Amino acid sequence: MSKKNFNIWKFIPTGIPCLVIVFGMFAYIGSVMGVPEMLNTIMNTSHDLLLNTCFYLMAICVITGAIGKIFMEFGVVSLLEKLLRPLMRPLFNLPGVASLGAVMTFLSDNPAIISLSKDKRFSGYFKKYQFISLTNFGTAFGMGLIVIVFMMGQGYFVEPFLGLIGAFCGCIVSTRLMQRFVVKAFPAYLEENAAERVAGNIGEEEVEEDRRMFSRILNALLDGGKTGVDVGMAIIPGVLLISTFVMIMTFGPSDGTYNGAAYEGVELLPWLASKVNIVFEWLFGFQDPHLIAFPITALGAVGAALGLIPSFAAEGWIDGNAIAVFTAIGMCWSGYLSTHTAMLDSLGYRELTSKAILAHTFGGLVAALVAHWLFMLYALI
Repeated sequence: MSKKNFNIWKFIPTGIPCLVIVFGMFAYIGSVMGVPEMLNTIMNTSHDLLLNTCFYLMAICVITGAIGKIFMEFGVVSLLEKLLRPLMRPLFNLPGVASLGAVMTFLSDNPAIISLSKDKRFSGYFKKYQFISLTNFGTAFGMGLIVIVFMMGQGYFVEPFLGLIGAFCGCIVSTRLMQRFVVKAFPAYLEENAAERVAGNIGEEEVEEDRRMFSRILNALLDGGKTGVDVGMAIIPGVLLISTFVMIMTFGPSDGTYNGAAYEGVELLPWLASKVNIVFEWLFGFQDPHLIAFPITALGAVGAALGLIPSFAAEGWIDGNAIAVFTAIGMCWSGYLSTHTAMLDSLGYRELTSKAILAHTFGGLVAALVAHWLFMLYALI
Protein backbone atom coordinates (compact mmCIF):
# COMPACT_ATOMS: atom_id res chain seq x y z
CA MET A 1 0.00 0.00 0.00
CA SER A 2 1.30 3.42 -0.89
CA LYS A 3 1.44 6.03 1.81
CA LYS A 4 -0.54 9.18 1.24
CA ASN A 5 1.63 12.28 1.05
CA PHE A 6 1.06 14.65 3.94
CA ASN A 7 0.39 18.07 2.48
CA ILE A 8 0.95 20.68 5.16
CA TRP A 9 -0.02 23.54 2.86
CA LYS A 10 -3.72 22.63 2.86
CA PHE A 11 -3.89 23.35 6.60
CA ILE A 12 -2.29 26.81 6.39
CA PRO A 13 -5.37 28.83 5.24
CA THR A 14 -7.37 27.74 8.32
CA GLY A 15 -4.85 26.39 10.81
CA ILE A 16 -2.53 29.40 10.96
CA PRO A 17 -5.30 32.01 11.44
CA CYS A 18 -6.87 29.82 14.11
CA LEU A 19 -3.60 29.59 16.04
CA VAL A 20 -2.99 33.32 15.70
CA ILE A 21 -6.47 34.22 16.97
CA VAL A 22 -6.50 31.77 19.89
CA PHE A 23 -2.96 32.45 21.09
CA GLY A 24 -3.36 36.18 20.44
CA MET A 25 -6.51 36.30 22.58
CA PHE A 26 -4.94 34.45 25.50
CA ALA A 27 -1.71 36.43 25.15
CA TYR A 28 -3.67 39.69 25.42
CA ILE A 29 -5.68 38.58 28.45
CA GLY A 30 -2.60 37.06 30.11
CA SER A 31 -0.55 40.22 29.54
CA VAL A 32 -3.18 42.28 31.37
CA MET A 33 -4.17 39.87 34.15
CA GLY A 34 -1.08 37.67 34.42
CA VAL A 35 -1.12 34.06 33.20
CA PRO A 36 -1.70 32.33 36.58
CA GLU A 37 -4.46 34.80 37.47
CA MET A 38 -6.06 34.37 34.04
CA LEU A 39 -6.18 30.58 34.36
CA ASN A 40 -7.52 30.74 37.92
CA THR A 41 -10.18 33.25 36.90
CA ILE A 42 -11.33 31.05 34.01
CA MET A 43 -11.66 28.01 36.28
CA ASN A 44 -13.27 29.87 39.18
CA THR A 45 -15.74 31.70 36.94
CA SER A 46 -16.78 28.49 35.18
CA HIS A 47 -17.16 26.68 38.49
CA ASP A 48 -19.29 29.41 40.00
CA LEU A 49 -21.44 29.63 36.87
CA LEU A 50 -21.99 25.87 36.96
CA LEU A 51 -23.08 25.79 40.60
CA ASN A 52 -24.98 29.05 40.94
CA THR A 53 -26.33 29.69 37.44
CA CYS A 54 -26.54 26.48 35.39
CA PHE A 55 -28.30 24.46 38.08
CA TYR A 56 -30.63 27.38 38.77
CA LEU A 57 -31.49 27.55 35.07
CA MET A 58 -31.94 23.78 34.98
CA ALA A 59 -34.42 24.02 37.86
CA ILE A 60 -36.38 26.62 35.90
CA CYS A 61 -36.26 24.41 32.80
CA VAL A 62 -37.62 21.44 34.74
CA ILE A 63 -40.49 23.47 36.18
CA THR A 64 -41.40 25.19 32.92
CA GLY A 65 -41.04 21.90 31.04
CA ALA A 66 -43.53 20.28 33.41
CA ILE A 67 -45.92 23.23 33.04
CA GLY A 68 -45.63 23.07 29.26
CA LYS A 69 -46.39 19.35 29.22
CA ILE A 70 -49.43 19.87 31.47
CA PHE A 71 -50.64 22.54 29.05
CA MET A 72 -50.26 20.12 26.15
CA GLU A 73 -51.91 17.22 27.99
CA PHE A 74 -55.04 19.14 28.95
CA GLY A 75 -55.56 21.15 25.77
CA VAL A 76 -54.25 24.56 26.87
CA VAL A 77 -51.83 24.61 23.93
CA SER A 78 -54.69 23.90 21.52
CA LEU A 79 -56.75 26.65 23.16
CA LEU A 80 -53.92 29.18 22.85
CA GLU A 81 -53.36 28.12 19.26
CA LYS A 82 -56.99 28.78 18.38
CA LEU A 83 -56.97 32.17 20.16
CA LEU A 84 -53.80 33.29 18.36
CA ARG A 85 -54.74 31.87 14.99
CA PRO A 86 -56.60 35.04 13.74
CA LEU A 87 -53.43 37.12 14.30
CA MET A 88 -51.15 35.05 12.07
CA ARG A 89 -52.24 36.23 8.63
CA PRO A 90 -52.48 40.00 9.23
CA LEU A 91 -49.34 40.25 11.39
CA PHE A 92 -46.97 37.59 10.11
CA ASN A 93 -48.42 36.70 6.70
CA LEU A 94 -48.56 33.07 7.83
CA PRO A 95 -51.39 30.52 7.94
CA GLY A 96 -53.31 30.33 11.19
CA VAL A 97 -51.73 26.99 12.15
CA ALA A 98 -48.38 28.79 12.58
CA SER A 99 -49.66 29.90 15.98
CA LEU A 100 -49.05 26.36 17.21
CA GLY A 101 -45.36 26.79 16.34
CA ALA A 102 -45.20 30.00 18.38
CA VAL A 103 -46.74 28.33 21.42
CA MET A 104 -44.52 25.25 21.15
CA THR A 105 -41.26 27.20 20.85
CA PHE A 106 -42.33 29.57 23.65
CA LEU A 107 -42.81 26.60 25.96
CA SER A 108 -39.61 24.85 24.88
CA ASP A 109 -36.88 26.00 22.46
CA ASN A 110 -36.22 26.97 18.83
CA PRO A 111 -35.92 23.42 17.41
CA ALA A 112 -39.55 22.69 18.34
CA ILE A 113 -40.61 24.49 15.15
CA ILE A 114 -38.49 22.08 13.10
CA SER A 115 -40.01 18.93 14.58
CA LEU A 116 -43.43 20.44 13.97
CA SER A 117 -42.60 21.41 10.38
CA LYS A 118 -41.72 17.78 9.60
CA ASP A 119 -45.42 16.95 10.04
CA LYS A 120 -47.15 17.30 6.67
CA ARG A 121 -50.41 18.00 8.47
CA PHE A 122 -48.68 21.23 9.50
CA SER A 123 -46.40 22.09 6.55
CA GLY A 124 -49.16 21.47 4.01
CA TYR A 125 -50.75 24.80 4.91
CA PHE A 126 -47.71 26.87 3.85
CA LYS A 127 -46.33 28.27 0.65
CA LYS A 128 -42.58 27.70 0.36
CA TYR A 129 -41.62 31.28 1.18
CA GLN A 130 -43.78 31.13 4.31
CA PHE A 131 -42.44 27.74 5.28
CA ILE A 132 -38.82 28.93 5.11
CA SER A 133 -39.64 31.96 7.27
CA LEU A 134 -40.70 29.61 10.08
CA THR A 135 -37.02 29.56 11.10
CA ASN A 136 -37.23 33.26 11.98
CA PHE A 137 -40.76 33.02 13.32
CA GLY A 138 -40.04 30.16 15.71
CA THR A 139 -36.68 31.48 16.90
CA ALA A 140 -38.24 34.74 18.09
CA PHE A 141 -40.26 32.87 20.72
CA GLY A 142 -37.65 30.24 21.67
CA MET A 143 -37.27 29.63 25.43
CA GLY A 144 -39.72 32.46 26.03
CA LEU A 145 -41.29 30.96 29.14
CA ILE A 146 -37.87 30.19 30.63
CA VAL A 147 -36.64 33.74 29.98
CA ILE A 148 -39.74 35.34 31.49
CA VAL A 149 -39.72 33.09 34.59
CA PHE A 150 -36.00 33.79 35.09
CA MET A 151 -36.56 37.56 34.89
CA MET A 152 -39.46 37.32 37.34
CA GLY A 153 -37.14 35.40 39.65
CA GLN A 154 -34.92 38.49 39.71
CA GLY A 155 -37.81 40.47 41.22
CA TYR A 156 -39.27 42.07 38.08
CA PHE A 157 -42.86 41.32 37.03
CA VAL A 158 -44.08 43.96 34.57
CA GLU A 159 -40.83 44.45 32.66
CA PRO A 160 -40.59 40.88 31.28
CA PHE A 161 -44.01 41.23 29.68
CA LEU A 162 -42.98 44.53 28.11
CA GLY A 163 -40.07 42.58 26.69
CA LEU A 164 -42.47 39.91 25.42
CA ILE A 165 -44.34 42.58 23.45
CA GLY A 166 -41.02 43.80 22.07
CA ALA A 167 -40.09 40.27 21.00
CA PHE A 168 -43.49 39.94 19.31
CA CYS A 169 -42.83 43.11 17.29
CA GLY A 170 -39.30 41.96 16.45
CA CYS A 171 -40.73 38.66 15.25
CA ILE A 172 -43.07 40.46 12.85
CA VAL A 173 -40.14 42.38 11.34
CA SER A 174 -37.88 39.34 11.12
CA THR A 175 -40.51 37.01 9.63
CA ARG A 176 -41.81 39.42 7.01
CA LEU A 177 -38.31 40.57 6.07
CA MET A 178 -37.25 36.97 5.59
CA GLN A 179 -40.28 36.32 3.39
CA ARG A 180 -39.35 39.34 1.30
CA PHE A 181 -35.77 38.08 0.91
CA VAL A 182 -36.94 34.61 -0.12
CA VAL A 183 -39.46 35.85 -2.70
CA LYS A 184 -36.88 38.22 -4.19
CA ALA A 185 -34.33 35.39 -4.52
CA PHE A 186 -36.83 32.70 -5.59
CA PRO A 187 -40.01 34.26 -7.05
CA ALA A 188 -41.51 30.82 -7.75
CA TYR A 189 -41.70 30.12 -4.01
CA LEU A 190 -44.49 32.69 -3.78
CA GLU A 191 -46.94 30.19 -5.29
CA GLU A 192 -45.33 26.80 -4.67
CA ASN A 193 -46.69 24.76 -1.77
CA ALA A 194 -44.23 23.58 0.87
CA ALA A 195 -45.83 20.11 0.99
CA GLU A 196 -48.96 18.29 -0.01
CA ARG A 197 -51.66 18.82 2.57
CA VAL A 198 -52.59 15.80 4.68
CA ALA A 199 -55.78 15.58 6.71
CA GLY A 200 -55.64 15.24 10.49
CA ASN A 201 -55.23 17.19 13.70
CA ILE A 202 -51.88 18.89 14.28
CA GLY A 203 -49.80 18.56 17.42
CA GLU A 204 -52.40 16.62 19.39
CA GLU A 205 -51.52 13.32 21.01
CA GLU A 206 -54.12 10.62 21.30
CA VAL A 207 -55.28 10.18 24.86
CA GLU A 208 -56.80 6.95 26.13
CA GLU A 209 -60.23 7.56 27.52
CA ASP A 210 -59.72 5.20 30.47
CA ARG A 211 -56.64 6.91 31.76
CA ARG A 212 -57.27 8.40 35.17
CA MET A 213 -56.76 12.07 35.87
CA PHE A 214 -54.01 11.44 38.44
CA SER A 215 -52.08 9.27 35.99
CA ARG A 216 -52.29 11.90 33.26
CA ILE A 217 -51.08 14.66 35.60
CA LEU A 218 -48.23 12.56 37.00
CA ASN A 219 -47.03 11.38 33.60
CA ALA A 220 -47.20 14.89 32.16
CA LEU A 221 -45.20 16.34 35.07
CA LEU A 222 -42.53 13.65 34.90
CA ASP A 223 -42.22 13.71 31.10
CA GLY A 224 -42.12 17.50 31.02
CA GLY A 225 -39.57 17.59 33.84
CA LYS A 226 -37.37 15.11 32.00
CA THR A 227 -37.50 17.32 28.91
CA GLY A 228 -36.53 20.25 31.12
CA VAL A 229 -33.48 18.35 32.35
CA ASP A 230 -32.42 17.78 28.74
CA VAL A 231 -32.80 21.49 27.98
CA GLY A 232 -30.92 22.39 31.16
CA MET A 233 -28.05 20.06 30.25
CA ALA A 234 -27.92 21.56 26.75
CA ILE A 235 -27.58 25.04 28.28
CA ILE A 236 -24.49 24.19 30.36
CA PRO A 237 -21.80 24.28 27.60
CA GLY A 238 -22.99 27.64 26.31
CA VAL A 239 -23.11 29.17 29.78
CA LEU A 240 -19.67 27.91 30.80
CA LEU A 241 -17.87 28.62 27.53
CA ILE A 242 -19.55 31.75 26.20
CA SER A 243 -20.41 33.44 29.49
CA THR A 244 -16.94 32.86 30.96
CA PHE A 245 -15.30 34.42 27.91
CA VAL A 246 -17.74 37.35 27.80
CA MET A 247 -17.35 38.01 31.52
CA ILE A 248 -13.55 38.10 31.22
CA MET A 249 -14.02 40.68 28.46
CA THR A 250 -16.60 42.61 30.54
CA PHE A 251 -15.52 42.84 34.17
CA GLY A 252 -12.44 44.43 35.69
CA PRO A 253 -10.06 43.50 38.53
CA SER A 254 -11.24 42.88 42.08
CA ASP A 255 -10.33 45.81 44.33
CA GLY A 256 -7.99 47.15 41.69
CA THR A 257 -5.78 44.05 41.53
CA TYR A 258 -5.96 40.65 39.86
CA ASN A 259 -5.94 37.68 42.21
CA GLY A 260 -7.54 34.94 40.11
CA ALA A 261 -11.02 35.29 41.63
CA ALA A 262 -14.18 34.57 39.66
CA TYR A 263 -15.60 37.32 37.44
CA GLU A 264 -12.40 39.28 36.98
CA GLY A 265 -11.48 40.49 33.52
CA VAL A 266 -9.94 43.04 31.21
CA GLU A 267 -13.02 45.26 30.57
CA LEU A 268 -12.54 45.24 26.81
CA LEU A 269 -16.23 45.17 25.84
CA PRO A 270 -17.23 48.15 28.05
CA TRP A 271 -14.27 50.11 26.66
CA LEU A 272 -15.39 49.43 23.09
CA ALA A 273 -19.04 50.15 23.95
CA SER A 274 -18.12 53.43 25.62
CA LYS A 275 -16.78 54.70 22.29
CA VAL A 276 -20.29 54.48 20.80
CA ASN A 277 -22.26 54.54 24.06
CA ILE A 278 -24.68 57.16 22.76
CA VAL A 279 -25.95 54.64 20.21
CA PHE A 280 -26.69 51.97 22.83
CA GLU A 281 -28.15 54.52 25.19
CA TRP A 282 -30.57 55.73 22.53
CA LEU A 283 -31.41 52.28 21.13
CA PHE A 284 -31.58 50.27 24.35
CA GLY A 285 -31.53 52.84 27.13
CA PHE A 286 -28.40 51.24 28.63
CA GLN A 287 -26.97 53.43 31.36
CA ASP A 288 -23.81 51.34 31.72
CA PRO A 289 -21.62 50.12 28.83
CA HIS A 290 -21.13 46.75 30.57
CA LEU A 291 -24.72 45.82 29.68
CA ILE A 292 -23.82 45.41 26.01
CA ALA A 293 -22.43 41.99 26.97
CA PHE A 294 -25.98 40.57 27.20
CA PRO A 295 -27.08 41.09 23.58
CA ILE A 296 -23.65 39.99 22.34
CA THR A 297 -23.98 36.75 24.32
CA ALA A 298 -27.61 36.24 23.25
CA LEU A 299 -26.39 36.01 19.66
CA GLY A 300 -24.94 32.61 20.50
CA ALA A 301 -27.03 31.31 23.40
CA VAL A 302 -29.78 32.93 25.43
CA GLY A 303 -29.07 30.58 28.33
CA ALA A 304 -25.52 31.90 28.48
CA ALA A 305 -26.84 35.46 28.33
CA LEU A 306 -29.14 34.78 31.29
CA GLY A 307 -26.07 33.62 33.18
CA LEU A 308 -24.72 37.19 33.09
CA ILE A 309 -27.67 38.76 34.88
CA PRO A 310 -26.91 37.76 38.51
CA SER A 311 -23.42 39.26 38.20
CA PHE A 312 -24.84 42.41 36.60
CA ALA A 313 -27.37 42.70 39.42
CA ALA A 314 -24.65 42.27 42.04
CA GLU A 315 -22.75 45.16 40.44
CA GLY A 316 -25.87 47.37 40.46
CA TRP A 317 -26.02 47.74 36.67
CA ILE A 318 -29.51 46.27 36.25
CA ASP A 319 -32.70 48.33 36.21
CA GLY A 320 -36.23 47.80 34.91
CA ASN A 321 -35.38 49.07 31.44
CA ALA A 322 -32.49 46.62 31.14
CA ILE A 323 -34.75 43.71 32.16
CA ALA A 324 -37.36 44.68 29.54
CA VAL A 325 -34.72 45.02 26.81
CA PHE A 326 -32.92 41.83 27.86
CA THR A 327 -36.19 39.88 27.75
CA ALA A 328 -37.04 41.20 24.29
CA ILE A 329 -33.65 40.71 22.70
CA GLY A 330 -33.01 37.46 24.58
CA MET A 331 -36.26 35.94 23.32
CA CYS A 332 -36.06 37.32 19.80
CA TRP A 333 -32.43 36.48 19.10
CA SER A 334 -32.42 33.36 21.29
CA GLY A 335 -29.02 32.17 20.09
CA TYR A 336 -29.97 32.42 16.42
CA LEU A 337 -26.37 32.49 15.19
CA SER A 338 -25.92 28.98 16.55
CA THR A 339 -29.32 27.58 15.50
CA HIS A 340 -30.30 29.16 12.17
CA THR A 341 -27.81 27.14 10.14
CA ALA A 342 -28.93 23.83 11.62
CA MET A 343 -32.62 24.74 11.37
CA LEU A 344 -32.48 25.78 7.71
CA ASP A 345 -30.32 22.78 6.90
CA SER A 346 -32.98 20.58 8.47
CA LEU A 347 -35.64 22.24 6.34
CA GLY A 348 -33.47 21.81 3.23
CA TYR A 349 -32.73 25.50 2.51
CA ARG A 350 -29.19 25.96 3.84
CA GLU A 351 -28.32 28.46 1.10
CA LEU A 352 -30.73 30.97 2.65
CA THR A 353 -28.98 31.01 6.03
CA SER A 354 -27.31 34.40 5.51
CA LYS A 355 -30.64 36.00 4.60
CA ALA A 356 -32.31 34.52 7.68
CA ILE A 357 -29.53 35.80 9.94
CA LEU A 358 -29.69 39.29 8.43
CA ALA A 359 -33.47 39.46 8.83
CA HIS A 360 -33.29 38.24 12.41
CA THR A 361 -30.58 40.75 13.30
CA PHE A 362 -32.93 43.57 12.35
CA GLY A 363 -35.78 41.85 14.16
CA GLY A 364 -33.82 41.67 17.42
CA LEU A 365 -32.85 45.34 17.23
CA VAL A 366 -36.50 46.29 16.69
CA ALA A 367 -37.51 44.10 19.64
CA ALA A 368 -35.04 45.86 21.94
CA LEU A 369 -36.04 49.30 20.66
CA VAL A 370 -39.76 48.62 21.21
CA ALA A 371 -39.14 47.22 24.70
CA HIS A 372 -37.07 50.26 25.66
CA TRP A 373 -39.70 52.76 24.58
CA LEU A 374 -42.51 50.71 26.11
CA PHE A 375 -40.65 50.83 29.41
CA MET A 376 -40.19 54.58 29.06
CA LEU A 377 -43.94 54.92 28.53
CA TYR A 378 -44.66 52.61 31.47
CA ALA A 379 -42.32 54.68 33.70
CA LEU A 380 -44.32 57.81 32.90
CA ILE A 381 -47.64 56.27 33.93
